[in-house]
Amino acid sequence: MQQQNATDVFSQWALMGKDEGMERGHAASVKEMLELALPLVKNDFSAIDLGCGNGWVTRMLTELGASHSEGVDGAEEMINKATSFDSNHEYTLALLPDWRPQRKYDLVHTMEFLYYLNDPVSMISTIHDKWLEDGGVLVAGVDHYLEHEESLTWPEHVGVHMTTLSMQEWENAMKNAGFKDIQIHQVAAKEGFVGTLVMLGRASHQ
Repeated sequence: MQQQNATDVFSQWALMGKDEGMERGHAASVKEMLELALPLVKNDFSAIDLGCGNGWVTRMLTELGASHSEGVDGAEEMINKATSFDSNHEYTLALLPDWRPQRKYDLVHTMEFLYYLNDPVSMISTIHDKWLEDGGVLVAGVDHYLEHEESLTWPEHVGVHMTTLSMQEWENAMKNAGFKDIQIHQVAAKEGFVGTLVMLGRASHQ
């Protein structure tokens, strides 16, 4: 199968209504991710969701206490869908890792985004250095990783590039980026699913 750009695939999915299925499929993992992350950020926190899709986590973060919450995604139709039924949040159409935000955040959340990049390790460093306030928190979830054997067929099945890293390689990426207080979890595991791999860490600019 010829590979497509992930952003094109997700735009197609948005037009087909598959974004709602993605939201349902990822809800349990995101709930657990935020339960791990939110106790580590201040009450009046700012947040951004990388690979925000139709914006459901961006909106959830406001409900959970964020004073500022926004989303960014490279799939045009996902952003169109987000802005079509939500005028209260800022959604930016931008290709990552090239885009840079105009500010830094207390919390960066991303679910099912990093491995679509050719160099997710570099992106984790960029998030630490350019996206997060000192002491800010990154919480990142991926379902495609080496120990999740079923996911290893996904690149061919979906027809998009995916960078396959082991749990240890993801943890090393966090360490090498400069994150402190790193936590590695597998959440929302169930029969037939080893769980979403979650990386959690605090930025240190000292």
